[in-house]
Amino acid sequence: MSDKRPEKHPEKYPEDTGLEDWLETSRARLARTALQPAAEAIGRVSHVADGIVQVTGLTEAPLGALLRFESGSSGFARSLAPDLIHAVLLDESASVEVGQKVYDTGEVLQVPVGEALLGRIIDPLGRPLDAGPVPKTSERLPIERPAPEIIERDLVAEPLETGVLLVDSLFAIGRGQRELLVGDHATGKTALAVDAIINQKSTDVITIYVAIGQRASAVERVVAAVRDHGAPERCIFVLGLASSPPGLQWIAPFAAMSMAEYFRDRGQDVLIVIDDLTLHAATHRELALLTREPPGREAYPGDIFYLHARLLERAAKLAPELGGGSITALPIAQTEAGNLSGYIPTNLISITDGQIVFDSHLFSADQRPAVDVGLSVSRVGGKAQAPGLRMVSGRVRLDYAQFLELEMFTRFGGISNPRVKAQIARGSRIRALLTQPRFSGLGMVDQVALLAALADGVLDDLAPEAIPELKRQLPGWLGARAPDALRELTEQKALNDALRDRLVAEVRALAKGLATTGAGHGAEQSAERGAAVSGAEGEAP
Repeated sequence: MSDKRPEKHPEKYPEDTGLEDWLETSRARLARTALQPAAEAIGRVSHVADGIVQVTGLTEAPLGALLRFESGSSGFARSLAPDLIHAVLLDESASVEVGQKVYDTGEVLQVPVGEALLGRIIDPLGRPLDAGPVPKTSERLPIERPAPEIIERDLVAEPLETGVLLVDSLFAIGRGQRELLVGDHATGKTALAVDAIINQKSTDVITIYVAIGQRASAVERVVAAVRDHGAPERCIFVLGLASSPPGLQWIAPFAAMSMAEYFRDRGQDVLIVIDDLTLHAATHRELALLTREPPGREAYPGDIFYLHARLLERAAKLAPELGGGSITALPIAQTEAGNLSGYIPTNLISITDGQIVFDSHLFSADQRPAVDVGLSVSRVGGKAQAPGLRMVSGRVRLDYAQFLELEMFTRFGGISNPRVKAQIARGSRIRALLTQPRFSGLGMVDQVALLAALADGVLDDLAPEAIPELKRQLPGWLGARAPDALRELTEQKALNDALRDRLVAEVRALAKGLATTGAGHGAEQSAERGAAVSGAEGEAP
């Protein structure tokens, strides 16, 4: 029997190392491949009620940890105590019972993000609600992410056009801004936000609509409006409906913000509408009181300000070296009897970069959008306007505010001063110009032409009842008669004297034609029909 070594087994019979070194190497290799004992954190359900579960035994779970229950349901750690966790369920609580096992997944709550979500109706966890397949996404992000640092941000200088003349001319919104829509119930807040979403069909902006505690019928009207008039293939609908568990309603805006950040971090612009944060605050209060957190002002927990601040601070414009993407937030808040000094509206006004205030009296008077120009403000304003639009909209707000005051005094008696009469007549035309029915967005060029014509007195000889018809026909009129002027203003954004004169001349020609054909009566009937439809629909589209 031969004891000759084989020639090609250097690991079995090492030639260059001693026997002891070879044994050490073998032991290390064996240690790496051997099965190691593992400890798994398991807790127990000690109490469950109202979507809140008390869990014992998971002493190492962090705040916000994702928990799995033996029944298959999931939840997250809402508050921690030395020997107890208050967890919020993300599914119905019927399947969770006392004594069930609870597993700490070792992860925080995450949501799927990516292009596959575009055009879909999903819940805050990314599960489909539109009878379609589960979106195939390859990436997930935590719902809680830090806001961009100041050094990572850029100036808000590019406009986000809503197509609503009153907003774009008086309270311009920039890409990366946070503008609060606040007012009483059913005053057109959601309607304006949806019009802004629809107007992005002609831009490169991706839109996200978040419903928190809303009725399913109201959300269905929003979805139908975007599908009929907008670009639904570039919109994500994230729904935490009133029938959903409170946990889903609570995470809805945070989940949607993470979805928006996926596109922002790739250099794209996103518009997110949060409808609404008053109901979100109520859900937060409900969860806080159920988990025994001490109430503060108006029974809201003390962290309610921080809750919404850390959410809205994530909306920003990134610096060019980080891609230059942006998230523009339009949060909606509800007031009671027009009380802007309420706790939640006050918090949100101090967080955001301005507010558009809706007035129930204006809404009842069929003035749409029912925006109070005296209380509304955009802290970015003209810095985010196109230069041409900024040039022609400078005095409109002041003239309109003066008209509203003068109109109030005319209720007490007649006005004999010719100058005051002329001012009131001009104000009535400004109001007719700023009144705009649903789904009739105006492009930047059309807005510039209308405001330039208003400043030059072109509309002074036109009956206010004919102005809606003028606005309806103007886009097609300019497209047919002045395509070169449209192209120049669209490309340069600035307005020179020659271009201004050309646009004013075209508006004057259209106004003259309407005045000679007596289009005022038909326009008035059209405006009444539009107001009736908008009034019947109320807050939702």
